[in-house]
Amino acid sequence: MICPKCGREFAAPDLRSLNVAADPSLRERVKDGSVFVCKCPVCGADCLAPEPILYHDPEHKLLIAYTTAGLSSEGLEGYTCRLVSSVGELIEKVKVFDAGLDDVALELCKFVTSQELKKNVSLKFLKMDGADGEITLTYPENGQMQMLEIGHNVYTDCVGIVSRNPVLRQSAQGLVRIDQAWVSQFIAG
Repeated sequence: MICPKCGREFAAPDLRSLNVAADPSLRERVKDGSVFVCKCPVCGADCLAPEPILYHDPEHKLLIAYTTAGLSSEGLEGYTCRLVSSVGELIEKVKVFDAGLDDVALELCKFVTSQELKKNVSLKFLKMDGADGEITLTYPENGQMQMLEIGHNVYTDCVGIVSRNPVLRQSAQGLVRIDQAWVSQFIAG
């Protein structure tokens, strides 16, 4: 990779396959983002690891791919396969699935919440916690990250909507990018 600060080329760590069954510590390092940062050996600048990155959790039958290359989910029957366009999206997907949430229902939840805010914002999942399983979403506004808590009941309602609309579930099969743009194609506007 080429350092964005000094322009020198150096060997970046190979992240083409992050198998959390082979190295369980990877899950937390993915969630906190540390696995994706490498230091330039010449100037010491922090650099973001380049694509492709493949996150594989065989125990939970989860595969998340950050790549622009064409991939197929052939041979991965029974897996949830997702395509993402940034390291940030990969981290978010891992957090979503690690929290035991359905990303299709959560993306619908984020879509509905952004409509209710009456703001053109891209909501990101941060965490789920609290006695009632509140979901915390974030979004940038005026140079600051804003946090927004929604009740678990909103997510539960979205799970119900997804279960009553099999076309949503069918469209989420294979290696698919599930995000706000994907959800919006199913919402009559």
